[in-house]
Amino acid sequence: MDLLTANDVAGKYPPSYYANAAEHLSAFPAAAGEISCDVCVIGGGFTGLSTALHLAQRGYDVRLVEAQRVGFGASGRNGGQVGQGQRLDQDELESKFGVERAKELWTIGTQAVELVRDLAASDMVHADFHPGIVHADHRARYVSHSRSYAEKLNAEYDYPHVRFLPQEEIREIVKSDAYFGGTLDTRSGHIDPLQLALGLARMAVAAGANVHELSRVQKVDQGAKVRVHTDQATIKADQLVLACNGYIGDLHNDVSRRVMPINNYIVATEPMTPEQQKQIIKGNIAVADSKFVVNYFRFSDDNRLLFGGTESYGYRFPKDIAAQVRKPLAEIFPQLANVKIDHAWGGTLGITMNRLPHYERYAGNILSMSGFSGSGVALGTLSGQIAAEAIAGQSERFDAMANIPTPRFPGGKMMQHPLLVLAMLWYSLRDKL
Repeated sequence: MDLLTANDVAGKYPPSYYANAAEHLSAFPAAAGEISCDVCVIGGGFTGLSTALHLAQRGYDVRLVEAQRVGFGASGRNGGQVGQGQRLDQDELESKFGVERAKELWTIGTQAVELVRDLAASDMVHADFHPGIVHADHRARYVSHSRSYAEKLNAEYDYPHVRFLPQEEIREIVKSDAYFGGTLDTRSGHIDPLQLALGLARMAVAAGANVHELSRVQKVDQGAKVRVHTDQATIKADQLVLACNGYIGDLHNDVSRRVMPINNYIVATEPMTPEQQKQIIKGNIAVADSKFVVNYFRFSDDNRLLFGGTESYGYRFPKDIAAQVRKPLAEIFPQLANVKIDHAWGGTLGITMNRLPHYERYAGNILSMSGFSGSGVALGTLSGQIAAEAIAGQSERFDAMANIPTPRFPGGKMMQHPLLVLAMLWYSLRDKL
């Protein structure tokens, strides 16, 4: 089964709240004929669009090819949260890689958020960056770690923007008895992800990049000049950037052994009044909790609660997404058990075994960046800037990320998906213990 078509119609955005509210771009033409360029980018999400933008700004002749529409995949469907650092806490990174490398990865993670903030300020990005993310502890035993972790970031990482929230304060901010403590990060934030992706496309084209939609890549021939074949075009390029994330499929076997797709689901409620909003979240901040299968939520600019939760590991989305997500929504907010849901949709993201992005340089002139494991709004966008630097000969940040070892999923091609399902089910069960 094909992830690009298993749940979606070719050339059409999924019926999400974001797609319904977006200021859409006119369709870009499909790639056709024999084309030569400096760099070909495969994938029209945050990473690919950011790569095309930053390369075009440096004067490169860039061709971006997207199988569907720009922002079609996870980049246009996610929760819109833009968080600091990497997907793992600094404690764990220090344990794995040492303090110096952990601080280097933290710096890259903070640069990712700053880049999104800067891009959001462009007139071409029709979305505001809203500061503030609460990380909420769903178990009382996690609270002491939240306190010490906030203190660690303040003291050891010179990051004064995060503070500890005891139980009484977090429940004043998030009107739920489900949480026992947590942290508030005022430098992180949230944004409409599809509007950000469409804005990146506007900026890339304005800078001189060529964007092609409905141009699915059939195969890639490696060599001194890479040849990228779609059904209507052959693109010859000096350099190739793979920015496919969870949709990599069989296009590159080594990447697909290290980055696997999972599905996640979101609903948008009917619009709420300001008074109703205050009974859910105090202030225009986003929230993500400590579960392995994370619940995450925030308000849209038109006052709808956007609530994400639950995952699945097959190709098909469930028939009734709204009913599936309503369960964790009602667990966190019993007062919303019967709230009207206007939109429900699913999306496919790429995860790695260690939850850290997979960066790799193949055959000298192929760069791959993917597997953002739920942190793609920030890290995926920054990855495009880093790819442009590396192609221009400044590879320090690319090498820092590529030096993170990304293990292959176990089991070989036939067994890696069943083993992933078993592992995810185990971690999901742990959330309930």
